Amino acid sequence: MAARRHVPRKRFGQHFLVDSGIVERIIAAVDPQRSDHVVEIGPGLGALTVPLLARLEHLHVVEIDRDLSARLRENHPGRLTVHEVDALEFDFAALPAPLRIVGNLPYNISTPLLFHAAGAASRCRDLHFMLQREVVDRMAAKPAESEYGRLSVMLQYRFRIEHLFEVPPQAFRPAPKVRSAVVRLTPRPAEELTAVSEGGLSRIVAQAFSMRRKTLRNTLAGLISPAELAELGIDAGSRAQELTVAAFVTITNRLAGAGTGPRQRPLAK
Repeated sequence: MAARRHVPRKRFGQHFLVDSGIVERIIAAVDPQRSDHVVEIGPGLGALTVPLLARLEHLHVVEIDRDLSARLRENHPGRLTVHEVDALEFDFAALPAPLRIVGNLPYNISTPLLFHAAGAASRCRDLHFMLQREVVDRMAAKPAESEYGRLSVMLQYRFRIEHLFEVPPQAFRPAPKVRSAVVRLTPRPAEELTAVSEGGLSRIVAQAFSMRRKTLRNTLAGLISPAELAELGIDAGSRAQELTVAAFVTITNRLAGAGTGPRQRPLAK
């Protein structure tokens, strides 16, 4: 009934989860404990909010829709804090750590939201998201697979990624035109984050994938020579989608080391 009363807003990418069986599977995957610090992105009509509140002492939610924010405050006073703000602008560092992030992410901004959430990885225990299945496929893709790209590399550098299960369109109102999937992201420990500069890694990866059909000899020209790539055990004739995450880290660290003397070569912005 609540879903029928609220008209979904296209500009917010609203598709409300209405399948109780899928809700139960998500809650079971998250397995929230009473004292956990949890924030839900895009609570909407509260399909996940209500069962999360039933198991938590307190819950934070981030909701940009003022009507839904008001409804959430009215229906759940006391143990629910509603942050009425764009999730892309929300400061996760303002919440206690270790933080657990949960959300049915709007498909129209899912990629930038994933990068934004990744910025808080060091403060997180885990993240559980429902996303368009295509996005989850890209997140978990392996080198040489067609879906492998910048999103794959940057998220896999920061997280272990588990594709948990798929969700059909009819689990939502209104039903999206695509299938969805639930994914778990677990931050990697600090000792596995070996890039000298994560910003440098991000720029190298973005440049390497900027022309997917071109080889590294072309995409990284001016930054690192074919001979230097060969020294690192990397074929300059390879394309970006053939490189492992570790290979991108190796290139980044080589360039960071080269930036200390007369051979300094700034990374492209």
